[in-house]
Amino acid sequence: MRYDRAMMLQPVEVEAHEGHRIWLRYADGVAGKTAGRGVFAAWNDRARFESVRIGPAREITRGEDVELCPDALYLRLTNSPNVSK
Repeated sequence: MRYDRAMMLQPVEVEAHEGHRIWLRYADGVAGKTAGRGVFAAWNDRARFESVRIGPAREITRGEDVELCPDALYLRLTNSPNVSK
């Protein structure tokens, strides 16, 4: 079976959790929580924080002004220096 790296890094589920953490699951089964506190003032608004979703370009987004790179979050979850293995 051939695996497509872009598909493996596809986020398929995201949830807001306490402590400014988001939980993510990717198409390849990698899942976990990562913190985002302190980066965006918008995260201080609990309702906006909980509106986290996967956007049309597979970005992790909250509203119109906060987008997170799914590849960078994947690297953080897997403690990988890069994804070109």
